Amino acid sequence: MPLKNAQMKSITNKVVLTFFLLFSVFSFVNAQEIIKDNTVAPVKETVPSTKKLKVDGVVATVGDYIILDSDIDKGFLEITAQGGSVKDITRCQILGKLLEDKLYAHQAVQDSINVSDSEVKGQMDERLNYMLEQIGSMDKLVAYYQKSSEEEFRTYFFDVLKEQELTKQMQKKIVEKVEITPEEVREFFKKIPAADLPVFGAELEVAQIVILPKVTDADKQKVIERLKGYRKECLEGASFATKAVLYSEDPGSSKNGGYYKMTRKTPFVKEFKDVAFSLAEGEISEPFESQYGFHIIYVEKIKGQEIELRHILISPEVNKESLKEANDKITLIRKKILDKEITFAEAARTMSDQKETRANGGILVNPKTQDTRFELTNMDPSIYSQVSNLKDNEISMPYLEDVQGKKDYKIMTVTNRIDSHTADYAKDYVKIKDLALKDKQFKAIGKWFDTKIKDTYIKIVDEYKDCPFTNNWLKK
Repeated sequence: MPLKNAQMKSITNKVVLTFFLLFSVFSFVNAQEIIKDNTVAPVKETVPSTKKLKVDGVVATVGDYIILDSDIDKGFLEITAQGGSVKDITRCQILGKLLEDKLYAHQAVQDSINVSDSEVKGQMDERLNYMLEQIGSMDKLVAYYQKSSEEEFRTYFFDVLKEQELTKQMQKKIVEKVEITPEEVREFFKKIPAADLPVFGAELEVAQIVILPKVTDADKQKVIERLKGYRKECLEGASFATKAVLYSEDPGSSKNGGYYKMTRKTPFVKEFKDVAFSLAEGEISEPFESQYGFHIIYVEKIKGQEIELRHILISPEVNKESLKEANDKITLIRKKILDKEITFAEAARTMSDQKETRANGGILVNPKTQDTRFELTNMDPSIYSQVSNLKDNEISMPYLEDVQGKKDYKIMTVTNRIDSHTADYAKDYVKIKDLALKDKQFKAIGKWFDTKIKDTYIKIVDEYKDCPFTNNWLKK
């Protein structure tokens, strides 16, 4: 739900941008201790040096965590590795970010927030695969991060990712209980000066009808036999994680070896949760079916009400006859709507195969905002390509959608257009509520920082005391 830059005045600066930066450059005023440590070179530069530091000393301590001068260098490497520019970033800014991360991670440990090694390893494998695609080889990656061996790099990278996960979980814990009432939303909106109200871009509300090609029993049985084969091989010693990477069709977990961590409240489909929570630690399920295809689950670890598992998902292939049947059916539905024998909404409710939208007349819900509006400039490309040129009440031609091998036929229509406009409390309540909630979360984190910095042992060497920190870590 981006706002137009030209007209995002103080509300954008104070709420949207500030909250975005909250988890990257967030510090708060409090007393700090200055360490005198003459082994560290003075900070004089305002941009990163390309030369390796001669002395690598401790520049800061936060609880049980230390920050080395080389950690600042690695901060620059992380930014460039992710495609960012370090042209206007100083060593002092990187240090400020590191101080924040260490405080989050330190407090996560104090609060007994647990991050499992298997979870971190799954994330590391995914990140490494992406990085290797970008840089070409492990040798180049090791050299890029100035490590002497692959083992040293993997150890370093594992520790980095574990700390990042602790930070994320700590941030989540701080804001998870923050809620906003309608009255608070109203008061938040009233305080925004009329000249500073945000402008929301043009939006569409869209509906769709989905027809799923029928899968034959023979096609289903082929998948079941494949999964039984993988299960047998894993029971005989093969790696389940490797099988998931090679064969699973779940885009959300295949690169991580099929890994998920879940509780009974985790929003997975009922069939998946029922099987997962019926298994003992180390057990592999028989193949079972959900709306996404067929699965097998391997439970790695059970910790109270939480389980760590891996799974393999395979969807049956759809034959040509079933595809033609589905195309003929949706083409006929479209004709009936155009001939005014039935409305689009009625057809969706009675004929669409998509449960999530059927009851609502085919209306789509934006997964990012949880309302029915899609901003044109931020719309999923697969939706945009079908509806961007549609006129009012016009219906798209049937088209075949193929997502990770799962095929269906769709028709779409635009049910409502909302032109670019200045924020209106009644029309844009969902967006305004989101801004108000972010503002309240921001304040909650501010109070958390204020308290925890006071209670945490923190030292910063005096060579960095002249850093123009965004916030007063040094209490000057």
